[in-house]
Amino acid sequence: MSQQRKGLLGLMSHEAAGGIVLLVAAMLAIALENSPLDWLYDRLLETPVSVRIGALSLDKPLLLWINDGLMAIFFFLVGLEIKKELQTGALASLDRALLPAVGAFGGMAVPAFIYIAINAGNPASLRGWAIPSATDIAFAVAVLTLLGPRVPASLKVFLLALAVLDDLGALIIIALFYTADLSGVSLALAGLGGIALAICNRLHVTRLAPYLLVGLYIWVCVLKSGVHATLAGVLVAIAIPLTPKPGSDAPSLLDELQATLHPWITFGVLPLFAFANAGVSFTGLTLARLFEPIPLGITFGLLFGKGIGISGAVWLAVKAGIARLPEDVSWQQMRAVSVIGGIGFTMSLFIGMLAFPEPQYAAPLRIGVLAGSILSGFVGYALLWRATAGVQDKS
Repeated sequence: MSQQRKGLLGLMSHEAAGGIVLLVAAMLAIALENSPLDWLYDRLLETPVSVRIGALSLDKPLLLWINDGLMAIFFFLVGLEIKKELQTGALASLDRALLPAVGAFGGMAVPAFIYIAINAGNPASLRGWAIPSATDIAFAVAVLTLLGPRVPASLKVFLLALAVLDDLGALIIIALFYTADLSGVSLALAGLGGIALAICNRLHVTRLAPYLLVGLYIWVCVLKSGVHATLAGVLVAIAIPLTPKPGSDAPSLLDELQATLHPWITFGVLPLFAFANAGVSFTGLTLARLFEPIPLGITFGLLFGKGIGISGAVWLAVKAGIARLPEDVSWQQMRAVSVIGGIGFTMSLFIGMLAFPEPQYAAPLRIGVLAGSILSGFVGYALLWRATAGVQDKS
């Protein structure tokens, strides 16, 4: 293996690499949208893509194939991570899960409350109440990684567990609040696929092909049902076996899929989603537009809501005696990492696209998400740098 290839693999395996690639993709989209090539960027995303099998036809622009198709693979990986953490990881026992669970709840409730307070009286704007409730784990981990060994390992575990629960909360919100008119027939057909997956799991089927074929069938059914198609990925993930086949020493199918998909999602799917959805035109942008209710609600929800919600809920839980702060984590560090949780980016953009599919909302949505995420990243980094001054690696 050449030194150049080794260097590239080393960079890709770095914890901060995913966040950096996401940032580059978003910056490229913004640059194109504000350049003479803006027409090319827009036309690319509007390119019609059709798939037809007999009488079944799926006709969507490229943007929706990314948001409905590729993001279903991302949510499949999210489902795998949630299942593993709940059964064998940081969320496998009540005492370990309680603190991040309380923090995740506060970190979703307070940003939503701030957004609703700012957008009260406007039913159309209120559809976006869940946008600032999300945390982008790739960016958040990247910020922690920039500080290296100064950050206690238990603080990283807390943020990762909180982000997993945050993703679970986002999935529930999408399923309950961001669905179109439901098709009972399509949901019933998807349910039959779910039964087939459960049978495969019970029979300890460890080959990927049956899950892949049934999963594709479920994705089409869910796409036609009115429920967002990405949730099909989570349904399939739940059925993937976490334990190896009896008598086998090989890794479980879940572990294999997680290891295989992670780099493709990190360096392919998520950057492509960021490129397709982060492009916002600054033409005619004024200070007044930044303070319109939608971008202001998102920005304040991410920047202040996450920090107050996560650290406040954790403080209440500790003071009530139902949870403990990790021994090597200070309250200053907890407040700092709570602010870092305000980096919403990918998940906030995704929920925003569901809440505001109309073109006129694209700019204020993206402005709010970008402003809130960037400010949360910089402020959280500064606070954590100060809170970890003098901390040495204890590993």
